[in-house]
Amino acid sequence: MSLLNDVSSPRFKTGPGAARLTGAGLLILLGAFALIGPAVIPVDPSAQDFGASLAPIGGDYVLGADHYGRSLLARLAHGARLSFGMAFLTMLAAAIPGVLLGLLAARKGGWAERGLELVATVVLALPGLMLVLLLLAFSPGNYGPLFLGLALTLWVEFYRVTKATTKTVLAQPHIEAARMLGFGSSYILTRYVLPVIAPMIATLAAFAMASAIIAVSTLSAISVGLQPPTPELGSMIVELLPYYSEAPVHVLLPAGLIFLLVLGLQLLAQGERA
Repeated sequence: MSLLNDVSSPRFKTGPGAARLTGAGLLILLGAFALIGPAVIPVDPSAQDFGASLAPIGGDYVLGADHYGRSLLARLAHGARLSFGMAFLTMLAAAIPGVLLGLLAARKGGWAERGLELVATVVLALPGLMLVLLLLAFSPGNYGPLFLGLALTLWVEFYRVTKATTKTVLAQPHIEAARMLGFGSSYILTRYVLPVIAPMIATLAAFAMASAIIAVSTLSAISVGLQPPTPELGSMIVELLPYYSEAPVHVLLPAGLIFLLVLGLQLLAQGERA
């Protein structure tokens, strides 16, 4: 009975703060690997050594080598940096216009809101990956269309959450009182609106980065995203998959790195949302 009481006590419970700290810690470690790794690992991720094809973990290759004899440690570090960078830039490109347009629609209303809602509805009517594929068709394997396509699919969530929350805040009696007292729009925005929407935007940003990482890896895996020899995690999995019976750990390494990146972002987002 005492054991049951101990287990139900607060010290055994993990709340949103624990999830947020776990996610943040995981992302800090992975971010350090992505940012510092390529600088301190003195190996070209594209350098081939057929004599070391599928070299096991340890020895001259800390995490082994792929079927071309390329260092998996170097390729994982560059792949993590690429995934982090693409996800962060995609999130910014989606969040900045989404938030600004959401504030505009909530503030102005009328034709501005109706026009933006129409654009958002049209974007949502297209499956996200289809929109990215349409843009990639003009320049397959390049960063620009991939980055732009992902941003175009993600901005709508930022726009709609910002618009709905801002309209709710602006309808509060204390906002009307602030206006009657002569406070301007910038004061109301910074003192009342932004503190309310900031946690929601932070949560959406974490989810958007996780979605971008998965999308980039998926598109590369089906050979319509970034192309080899670019060290991208999704394409690394596909390249190594035919050798799974000989080197299963080599296939699992990029897959595990994708999992950890997305897990860290999801834990961070769950903590923020709670």
